[in-house]
Amino acid sequence: MSVKVAVIHYSATGTVHRLAQAVAEGAEKAGAEVRLRRVPELAPDAAIDANPAWRAHVDATGDVEVATLEDLEWADAYALGSPTRFGNVAAQLKQYIDTSGGLWQRGVMADKPATAFTSAHNVHGGNESTLLALYNTFHHWGSVIVSPGFTDPSVYAAGGNPYGTAHPGAHGAPDENSLAAARYQGERLTRITKRLKGLADA
Repeated sequence: MSVKVAVIHYSATGTVHRLAQAVAEGAEKAGAEVRLRRVPELAPDAAIDANPAWRAHVDATGDVEVATLEDLEWADAYALGSPTRFGNVAAQLKQYIDTSGGLWQRGVMADKPATAFTSAHNVHGGNESTLLALYNTFHHWGSVIVSPGFTDPSVYAAGGNPYGTAHPGAHGAPDENSLAAARYQGERLTRITKRLKGLADA
């Protein structure tokens, strides 16, 4: 019996998407059934077209399924990812979260493990505050926060962020250190979920 993990994210130019893929890979390696989902783009075409990297990513990921509220009901655990916007969650992911009120009232997300990952342009560009903002949501959902902590060497190699994987976009695409940390985060989320569900192979 496997656990089900929903990796739900927003990415503009691809950095968070690549981290999301790595989180999903780690969860699958640990035995989870994974849904990798993106939230809808809210920005107008004029804004997207003004940034070639943004347009390229939108066009390249059109086949990635769009997240629905059913994904939150389906999953046993959540990994949410967002780029940093002024030290906070991007509007695209926030809008998706804000539609979950009905599920929250029914306790759908309660007691389910959850973690988060992000990317700001700079190392100190709001990564930690964005992760903590996502964890505020998990507090309100009643979810069980599963941060990576300093529990694996990959966390140190990726910059030592105990709150969640955070890759500085100014350094280019996520390097192997960041991807390894994201995979570990997906693995850890899955292992903790198995334990909470009382699965024998946890």
